[in-house]
Amino acid sequence: MERLQKVIANCGYCSRRKAEKLIEENRVTVNGKLVNQLGAQVSDKDKIEIDGVRLERQDKVYFLLNKPRGVVTTAQDEKKRKTVVDLIDTDKRIYPIGRLDYDTTGVLLLTNDGEFAHLLMRPNDAIDKVYIAKVEGIFSVDAYHELKKGVKVGNEVYHASRVKVRKIDSKNKKTLVEITLHEGKNHQVKKMLQAVGFPVIKLKRERFAFLTTDSLLSGEYRELSPKEVHQLFALANKGKEKD
Repeated sequence: MERLQKVIANCGYCSRRKAEKLIEENRVTVNGKLVNQLGAQVSDKDKIEIDGVRLERQDKVYFLLNKPRGVVTTAQDEKKRKTVVDLIDTDKRIYPIGRLDYDTTGVLLLTNDGEFAHLLMRPNDAIDKVYIAKVEGIFSVDAYHELKKGVKVGNEVYHASRVKVRKIDSKNKKTLVEITLHEGKNHQVKKMLQAVGFPVIKLKRERFAFLTTDSLLSGEYRELSPKEVHQLFALANKGKEKD
């Protein structure tokens, strides 16, 4: 027996968080009966329906996309803008793992494996998320120490695992800064750099764990190998053990 939201996610219908929302919105039935409690348990023999359509299991797929600018990180967009899912040719119901802003580029993973997505979206010391930010101004030592110590933005405190200055353009007063995170909150890099006085001009996620987009042009994608998927699961579970 497993929790209903986990089964929905593992079937590739959506993320676990979205599955929980579907349950709370009274859109899920089990064996013909409405279920709106997140603690509900189901088995492989139970008939699960979402909006009256039976849930079917799918083969798991895993994609690495070099996300371009001007594409939204979602499976569907109310404003009819192009989404990251539109860029991938597959008949599976995939969705992105985490988010990159509309104007942020770089490494993005997509899958229909809910458990995999859930594990990778957790804060995890074993998984580096490396960003390259072009910022206004000449980066200072004080800003470096603030980012390492922790930057308070509203009620949140954001920490950088590592901070490195890649390049300083003294003439145009711009700096290329590398920031490594172990979490992934909305607009986190931009908020952190803005808070220490260095607004972001461009932002790219250069690396997620050991994955990069070095072999992919903007907008291109590839499937992860079984070995890569296994390595990511191992890293995710390693970080989970520390919780």
